[in-house]
Amino acid sequence: MYKIIKKRILNEAGTTLEMVVEAPLVARKCLAGQFIIFRLDEYGERIPLTIADYDRDKGTVTIMFQPVGKSTTMLAEQNEGDYILDFVGPLGNPTDMDGLKRVAVVGGGVGCAIAYPIAKAMHEKGIEVDMIAGFRSKDIVMLEDEMRRSSKNLYITTDDGSYGEKGFTTDKLKQLIESGRNYDAVYAIGPGVMMKFVSMTTKPFGIKTIVSLNPIMIDGTGMCGGCRITVGGETKFACVDGPEFDGHLVDWDELINRGAFYKDEEADMKEHICNLTGGVRHA
Repeated sequence: MYKIIKKRILNEAGTTLEMVVEAPLVARKCLAGQFIIFRLDEYGERIPLTIADYDRDKGTVTIMFQPVGKSTTMLAEQNEGDYILDFVGPLGNPTDMDGLKRVAVVGGGVGCAIAYPIAKAMHEKGIEVDMIAGFRSKDIVMLEDEMRRSSKNLYITTDDGSYGEKGFTTDKLKQLIESGRNYDAVYAIGPGVMMKFVSMTTKPFGIKTIVSLNPIMIDGTGMCGGCRITVGGETKFACVDGPEFDGHLVDWDELINRGAFYKDEEADMKEHICNLTGGVRHA
């Protein structure tokens, strides 16, 4: 059992939450770019969440998430002092930062919860970080202070212009590249469509672009094959081969289409009977 030590809402709209969880074994080994899989109770789904931060001395791991489906909604209903049944990790490969001197880290929406720890780790390593954080509107902006402390320059964009600069992250990224910013690499984390267009933006300039992918995932150890993706014409598993890949080689159309396959089921909050165990998840 893993105790929830701290819980807070991260934006005005209340759409994204942060939880600090007591998980000393995970905290001892985890690095930026890795993730955990949690299961709330014995009938729960296995849900992957990126490790947003950690404290090895306190033995805690921080996760950030949006309550969009049944399991994340139920997790959001838990409070400080409550417990999570399973909290497995660290999983996946950490971010490779070798040889980097100057990078752009691009986060879209809740993807900033993944972009932030990567930017933070790079900043602490002495890498010059420009961070671009994109949101639909001002009320869902989050982690502004944390991102500002973890970068040399922070640029916030909103689709409607209600905060920061009006436009998309790709607009700002292209502007910075054309202004003479010589990036060793660009890291993009967010919705599939955003990462696709970031990769399309950087490709003409020949800038290495790394994306963090979150396809449908079950076991997180490469056994189920649910998180398979196509990269450079080869099948890869995001859980063990990633979650970070070369954005110029990802088959984006396949990834986006597979990600939307269970959209209706994910939104269904009704009673569900597991075909494997017969366990019932009540609404």
